[in-house]
Amino acid sequence: MRFNDSVFGVVLMAFAIAEIAYAQTFPRLHGQDYGPDLFPTIIGAGLLIIGAILIARGVAQLASVPLMTLGDWAQDRNNVINVVLLIGGVLFYILFSNRIGFVPTSMLIMSVLLFRLGSSWLVSISTAFVTTLVIHTLFAKVLLVPLPWGLLQPVAW
Repeated sequence: MRFNDSVFGVVLMAFAIAEIAYAQTFPRLHGQDYGPDLFPTIIGAGLLIIGAILIARGVAQLASVPLMTLGDWAQDRNNVINVVLLIGGVLFYILFSNRIGFVPTSMLIMSVLLFRLGSSWLVSISTAFVTTLVIHTLFAKVLLVPLPWGLLQPVAW
């Protein structure tokens, strides 16, 4: 899949505007002319400039490069299903991981994706189980980043 530069320019500018707006909500420090919003605002201004350059390049190339061109992979139905499942898995995690918990959500998503990509159910579930426990242990015990427990809160270790 190939996008015209103007598409990325619009996305980049929208992100920059959102970032600058959010940075303005940071608290001010007393007695200083600048605060914690300075560097995010500078970075956002740079992203705005780069986004404008990308839009200008994209508009100049619009005659020869369409806004979006699908690659050969999009002609195969299985590839499209795999991409949809991957994006759906990410959205499912974002929407339901706090309620269901990281462990069941991750195991479900990985099991489905591994099975879809050709593993047997036994291999998919066992690989998802081991991988999920390793990731959870690394985040919770080594990196000290809490992951949502959800339904497993009563048995949290």
